[in-house]
Amino acid sequence: MLLLKLAAQDLLTLNARRRMVPHLAARWRHFRGADASLTERSAWAESLVSLANDLVAAGRGNVEMIVECAATLSESDRPDGPRLIDVVLVGHHPHRRQLSVQLVELKRWSMVTRVEQATADLVHVPGMGRKKHPALQLREYYEAFTGTGGPLSGLDFECGGFAYLHNATDESVRPLIDIDMPTGSYARVYTNDGRGKLLTDLRENFAEEGGASAAEVLMRSMGLRNTPLLDAMIWSRGEDTVFTLRGRQKEVADQILDTASKVLPDPLNPALVPDERRVVFLVTGGAGTGKSAIGLQIKAELEARGQTVKYASGSRAFNGAIQEHVGYGEREFRETFTYFSSFVTPPDPPLDVLICDEAHRIRDRSTNRFWKPEQQGTQPQVDELLDASRLTVFFLDEGQSVRPNEVGTVGLIEDAARRRNAQLVRYGLREQFRCGGSDAYIRWVRAVLGVTDDAPGRWTPDGLMHVEVADTPDELERIIRSEALAGASARMVGGYCWPWTKPLGEEKRLEADVRIGDWHRPWNADSDSFCENDAPPSKIWSVHKNGLDQIGCVYTAQGLEWDWCGVIMGEDMMRRDGQWVFRRGKEHEEPETGIKRVATPGSFDPKVKAGSVDDGEFARLVRHAYHVLMTRASRATVLYSTDEETRTYLKELVGEVQIHGLRPTWENLPREARVPHLPRPRRGKSRRRNRNTPGSEGSDLRLF
Repeated sequence: MLLLKLAAQDLLTLNARRRMVPHLAARWRHFRGADASLTERSAWAESLVSLANDLVAAGRGNVEMIVECAATLSESDRPDGPRLIDVVLVGHHPHRRQLSVQLVELKRWSMVTRVEQATADLVHVPGMGRKKHPALQLREYYEAFTGTGGPLSGLDFECGGFAYLHNATDESVRPLIDIDMPTGSYARVYTNDGRGKLLTDLRENFAEEGGASAAEVLMRSMGLRNTPLLDAMIWSRGEDTVFTLRGRQKEVADQILDTASKVLPDPLNPALVPDERRVVFLVTGGAGTGKSAIGLQIKAELEARGQTVKYASGSRAFNGAIQEHVGYGEREFRETFTYFSSFVTPPDPPLDVLICDEAHRIRDRSTNRFWKPEQQGTQPQVDELLDASRLTVFFLDEGQSVRPNEVGTVGLIEDAARRRNAQLVRYGLREQFRCGGSDAYIRWVRAVLGVTDDAPGRWTPDGLMHVEVADTPDELERIIRSEALAGASARMVGGYCWPWTKPLGEEKRLEADVRIGDWHRPWNADSDSFCENDAPPSKIWSVHKNGLDQIGCVYTAQGLEWDWCGVIMGEDMMRRDGQWVFRRGKEHEEPETGIKRVATPGSFDPKVKAGSVDDGEFARLVRHAYHVLMTRASRATVLYSTDEETRTYLKELVGEVQIHGLRPTWENLPREARVPHLPRPRRGKSRRRNRNTPGSEGSDLRLF
């Protein structure tokens, strides 16, 4: 958990625009479930700015300030709430060049008196009563950061801490700095009298440059930066430890694995009397809360135990990316990934475990226009999934359903489990790991699109996620291509606002359907094989290098992510008179070519704009589609609307783009953040290790 991460000079810029305190307050409410007090807000406005000014005065404006953070994700589950330190200063040591960290407690106290003559551990603060010496708080934080399991464990670092009482004089807080005060590298106390010494010590602890690089290292170690899902899968190659799960994620995975060990037969030592209990796990959470990471991790671990496991999804793009990009050339690996519609006939014997990712995409029935009548599903699809295995795990986010025939809800799964007399175990995930870990960005997107009832406010840069609005589609494409060519992962996606032509002729030429003025680009190929100019099939558009030349849609982007994502909003959703309006498009056919073009702008999604979908449901589905598209980036989203009024509205909300080079271009990123994306592996099976094999060691790759 953290509320803000910015260099000191950027924090001052944010404060000058009167956007710092509102941002901190919004994040505080998200994490703590209550409004920040007036005292807390005043402390941020006064103390944070005072410390940031001192850093700039010391020539250390590039030192990163991580505000109100906990040492680890597991802190969130403490009975009395997480221990939040006011500020963690991060940079490089000026002499030894290793990571340099200072833990800071900010106090606005102007006077303290001793409570007991014999000890300085407790002091009296007028108007506040008895308080512990700040050094005692800092000792707890120091142990949390540097101890076993802390984010600094195993790193080469210098770490200390200090309390800063910028409103006090040495004499007015003498008990805090007297000879019997607590000691340690974390126990320094500065007052306004000692400001000169503070500036000197800041220079002694931090180099002028390198704060962003150091913060990136610490953020990864704290579990607040993620490795892209497919990169992590390729790295592990399906071995037993795919991801390092954190906090609530680990708790969920451990519970599922523990339950599996109790109710599933041991392949090596089958029980004389089989355990017939059936268990259903239902794990809910928004985009980027790590649902897929949990699913893929438990899949790997259960397979290593010898259990029969399949991983099902309603997303062709997600499955295709894993099958073709991760499991390329490995038939056995690819076949463990399947679709919800694959269980019309239940497996015999049933699977031990079926993992259902993106369960919000469950359909009412398993049907296909290419199937014979006897192949079509005759019972609810959710029942087919439950019949397929002894233990079923559903990962679900009701806010990501984008088609009218997607019926997956919490209620649907609860009712189905009840009909099967299965024990249902529910978990909720909250920590956000996509979009740079910026839950503020997720909430902002949902408010802007009207997915929630929250009033949309100005976007507040938080050092985790970046957003900007392009003036033209050419500008959007230039940004996305520049980042992709520099080394980042990047894609362009758009609302389904243009007809979609199938590949033409024997050469499978892609028609440039997405047409905005003189700017024309094709959709990703509606094909199962490569097309002209090596354009990839839709199922691997998201991961193939040539996918940059086409525009993706919600169905090929859902469940995936890139560093940068350019989102084109069409005229299915436009801003008019302070409200969103939604339109269904109409097409006309060009007589010479037979190719369909836009006659009336709006939605061309055949499932969504159908006459059977009423206006309220149509608006909901369009909102959800853009919510998915706008939450695919891990570092930066570039928005463009084909409608000028909508574009103006988005620009008003986003505000100015640059804050001291904060825009996370590949060139601006610190070296530690420039993680190269892994290519598709070569053909040939990798060695799959059993977790119980002597000498096998888990990967140290930390995804979440």
